[in-house]
Formats: sequence, C-alpha cells, structure tokens
Amino acid sequence: MDAKQGDLVEVVCKDEVVKGVLMPSKDDFVVVKLDSGYNIGIAKRNVSNVKVLGKPEHEIKKADTVKINKKLPKIAILHTGGTIASKVDYSTGAVIAKFKPEELVEMFPEIEKLASINSRLVRNIQSEMMRFAHYNLMAKEIEKEAKKGMKGVIITHGTDTLHYTAAALSFILENINIPVVLVGAQRSSDRPSSDAAINLISAITFITQANVPGVFICMHENMNDENCLILPSCKTRKMHTSRRDAFKAVNAGPVARVDYKKKTVQILNKDLLMKNTGKLKLKLFKENLKIGLLKTRTQMFAEEYLAYKKFDGLVIEGTGLGHLPNEKIDEYTKENAKIFEAVKGLAKKMPVVMTSQCIYGRVNMHVYTPQRELLAIGVISGEDMNAETAFIKLAWLLSNYKKEEVKKLISKNVRGEISERSEEDF
Repeated sequence: MDAKQGDLVEVVCKDEVVKGVLMPSKDDFVVVKLDSGYNIGIAKRNVSNVKVLGKPEHEIKKADTVKINKKLPKIAILHTGGTIASKVDYSTGAVIAKFKPEELVEMFPEIEKLASINSRLVRNIQSEMMRFAHYNLMAKEIEKEAKKGMKGVIITHGTDTLHYTAAALSFILENINIPVVLVGAQRSSDRPSSDAAINLISAITFITQANVPGVFICMHENMNDENCLILPSCKTRKMHTSRRDAFKAVNAGPVARVDYKKKTVQILNKDLLMKNTGKLKLKLFKENLKIGLLKTRTQMFAEEYLAYKKFDGLVIEGTGLGHLPNEKIDEYTKENAKIFEAVKGLAKKMPVVMTSQCIYGRVNMHVYTPQRELLAIGVISGEDMNAETAFIKLAWLLSNYKKEEVKKLISKNVRGEISERSEEDF
C-alpha cells in the first residue's frame, strides 16, 4: 500500500467503497477518517485496493488579527483548551486543541457581528488535567478583563470538568460585577455535528443582552440546534459522555434560555442570579490542599477511609439520604464498626462532608440512627450540593477561613450552591 498517513484515499472493499483520510493503523485494519469526523476501521482482508486521491483540503487559512468594532459591546474570550477549540490533526487522526485565540473568530465569523472580541490564550489544557492553580490563574485573568471595562468574559473550556471550574470561579470571584460564562463543546468544531458555534454565539448573546453579573455555564438545551441554556455555576453537572445537551442543572432550574436563531434571551429564574454587594475581590485557592472525594458502596473497608488521613478535608458520596456502612449488624459486618472508628478519627482532624450519590434530592442525616451517629462524631451535612460542588466549596473554604468557620459555612448557602428547600420538580 503506497498511501501514507494523512492522504485522501479511496478504499475499495468487497461490498463498498470508502473515501476519507488515511489514519494511523494497527494490526490488520485500515483506519479512515470520514467527512463526518468519525473514524472507521476496515479489516485488511476485506480491502482489495487503496487508491490515493491526494491531500485533504482541511487547512485553515491564517487568521488575521481580531478586528475591534468600538460600537459593539466588548467581550473577552479567554481560551483554555478543550473540544470547543479543537480540530483534527489529519496526519495522526487525533483531535487536538490547537487553535490560536484569533482563530476562534476565524472559525465563527458571526461573532464579530455581535460583539467586539478580545481573544487570547490563557492555557491550552484538557480539563481533566487541571488543578486548583488553574482556577486561580483564570480568576486573575478575569479580574484583568473586568478592570478593562469588558461587558463580559467567556471562558472556552473542556467539558469533562467544566462544572468544577464554574463552581470554583463562583467562589473565588466575590462580588463579580460582569457575567462570566463558561462554554464547552461535546464535538469538535470541524465536525458537521459540532455544537461549538451555537454554544459560543449563545454565550455572547446572553452577555450582550441579559446584563446580569455572575458565573454561568452555556450549553445546548437539547439535541436540536435551536436553544442554549444558561445554567447555574454551582448546581450543574455533566450528565452524559457525548450528547450535546449533556449539562443539566441539578436541584435547580436553568437561569435563562437563549434562542440561537432569533438572538433573544429569556430569563427563567431571577432567584439564581448573583447579587453584587461590593467591589470585586479574589478569594483564591491554596494550591496544594488535599481534598478527598470518596464514593460509598457495599463491601467497603476501613483502609479506604484511612487513605485520606493525611488530607485536609474529605467529601463522602453516601448512599440515599447520606448513608455509609458504619454499623455492625451481624457476624458479617464487623468491618463496619472499624469504618465508623476510621471516620470518627478523620472527623477529629478535618472537615468530613456528607453528600449523596443520588443525582437529585438532599442529604438528611436526622432520619436514621446510623446517620445520627455520624452527625454526633462530626460528619457535616452537605445538604443538596452536588458532590463535585461540595469538593470545590470545601477546598475554597479551607483556603480562606479557619477550620471552625469552615464547619459552619459548609452547610450554608454562599454562592447559590445550596437550595433553601428541595423542589419536587427536580
């Protein structure tokens, strides 16, 4: 086979002819990237011929400097990587986050009709690689843009931990006086099914029209390319690995709906909007804090809890209303008594917060005796916080408050992370 990686080829098989870009192949398969963006593997035994058609025309022209239109609202787009700014490397077949900030405007020309864009790179990193230091970095860059008089800031971000970052920025940016919107995409921007353009343009529409301060997430409302939802930063999580409407508000509703085609914004829940009560202040994370997040299940051992004995705090995803196996019932549950002692020891050293692995509802540790015993040894109720939000909040509190204050504040609503009551609708 004379074809090389990156060549546009026509693969003749027994039953069909496949056209696409030749990708790196292993073992007995020929891998081709189709126009749809998907890869297809074809067993070599079924291939009768591979014809080279040339090189794919996927090169993006060099982006010009972003033009400034002083008559339009000024919005900063801070690029941190992720699928929203990804393309296919046709020499390897990998999806890479490689676009320069200016290329965002090159990719989405409609942006320049809506706002005057100041686009720049902050980091180019997959979201699962992020640490507390990156939250601090983003917050400082947002502060710079706020001082420049920007009407709002958009953070392009990978979707896997986008909701962690949204919560972190909500806590750091005390009294933020402009909208900060985190935007991601489930499918890279050079695929026909990409949601990148609609999500980004909807975020810009929200900033230019709604004029409300706070930290938000903007993603697809459903699988149709009609509306995006503006979601509360501390009540949202990723609910699907690949759907465009993967992000949902939990124990709360969306903040607003953006009609992509009409470019209109409908506020759905004014109670979720943050209230500015003073001058912007950054309350940053201590970057080396160790916070655990432990999921409860059956057949647990005390050692699993004691693995966190040198940490600064622990969030437990309990079952149901906030349970863990902490009571000896019969001859088979002796380990549970050891677990109770392990948790008791941890609660003396650090804040231990109970959340639920259930998606909806809230923790109630007053219902059953084993839970009341956990409360008695110092385990703190996380109310209706998502476990991820509780993890972020605990780290932020430990970064900015004394330990006794942390124990009081963890169960109190600070940034909209805790609902006053559980709604049946959610």
